[in-house]
Amino acid sequence: MKSILIKGGHLIDPPSRTDRPRDLLIHDNKIVELGDPGKLNATAKKEGAEVIDASGLIVAPGLVDIHVHLREPGQSHKETIESGTKAGAMGGFTALCCMPNTSPVNDSPEITRWMLSPERNAVIRVFPVAAATRGSMGEAITEYGSLKAAGAVGVSDDGKPVLQDAVMHQALIAAARAGVPMIQHAENTKITVGASMNAGARAFRLGLRGMSVEAESGIVERDIRLVRELTTSGKGPRPHLHVQHVSTAKAMEAIRHAKRAGLHVTCEVAPHHFMLTDEAVEGYNTHAKMNPPLRSEADRAAMVTALLDGTADCIATDHAPHAVHEKEQEFEKAPNGITGLETSLSLSIKMLHHQHRMPLLRLIHLLSTAPAHIMGLRGRGTLAPEAFADVVLFDPKSTWTFNARNSPSKSRNTPFDGHTLPGVVKMTISEGRIVYKA
Repeated sequence: MKSILIKGGHLIDPPSRTDRPRDLLIHDNKIVELGDPGKLNATAKKEGAEVIDASGLIVAPGLVDIHVHLREPGQSHKETIESGTKAGAMGGFTALCCMPNTSPVNDSPEITRWMLSPERNAVIRVFPVAAATRGSMGEAITEYGSLKAAGAVGVSDDGKPVLQDAVMHQALIAAARAGVPMIQHAENTKITVGASMNAGARAFRLGLRGMSVEAESGIVERDIRLVRELTTSGKGPRPHLHVQHVSTAKAMEAIRHAKRAGLHVTCEVAPHHFMLTDEAVEGYNTHAKMNPPLRSEADRAAMVTALLDGTADCIATDHAPHAVHEKEQEFEKAPNGITGLETSLSLSIKMLHHQHRMPLLRLIHLLSTAPAHIMGLRGRGTLAPEAFADVVLFDPKSTWTFNARNSPSKSRNTPFDGHTLPGVVKMTISEGRIVYKA
């Protein structure tokens, strides 16, 4: 049994609204006590605790990312659970929810258990999201109860939307009965065939087929209609729809109206969608190619507004690693996606805290407390006594330069390589273990 005293830091804990100097005592894998500066010294000395001086640092709950691609099984040339979790620890994350678009697709309890095996060498906690339909083909739903029992915390056909109304209706009912969110990648793939960037003047000038705003908003509106029908029917448990990586103002407005109507609809925004626009695609930059694509300035601003006013529930990276040779192709042939675990906190500090004056208490809520709540990860996203000892220590005032070559990730596909960013992660503690130290 090991004890750690974190002293001298400024503690931020959104659930308790704590935002002031506090010391923190950890024993084994749990948080045992919080106290005013110096109050825990005697207890820590009696227990022989390791003392960490957090002077000048923010002490916050470990970050939680509910949208990550760890690529195992089957695509270990892009990423492994070990390398991806190491990148997460470097970015201050202590819990990652990994998507099912692996090879084979994670549509069975056996694959879910394989991902959670100690042999995967995860350095922080992994929570699999299982496929909503068999093979993620959108036809027949999987066994949600069995998948949850094996360790899955949600269901999704990430990257492949559930297009058929009847199947989505069935999935929402089954997910509600299993007590997990139905997580949707909102894209009408019937009208996005061959599209590789946002529709608009820039796509026209570059000679690329564009993906319309309606391709996203139409699916969100359809899903909300199904949630409304199921909710108002009063039959069975209340369905929970979670919309991934919202990128358009129109889709976000539909979510805003759904929330006002009392429907259980949540959503996430990725840092690249509140930081960048389709201007980044100029020069056919494949590191700026993702799905949903980078949108207009109006859409980017709408994502910031949604995070500020509470419509957007959390920030998620959609960390999507690819091998170098896969991105070094013609723009239309290159795969979608960028890495994001190491830069998420810093980009959020830069845009939301520095430029829009979002308090750090609210920022940590978006990066830790809210995502843990959405996915039902009890004991995460908080520094309350008896919670898991998941802690990040960071300096919001210092800057660093992101060098993708130095990343623990196996991939380098990021538009932020070489950028100087605020917010330096100094230490990440996962269930009482120091898993990263700068």
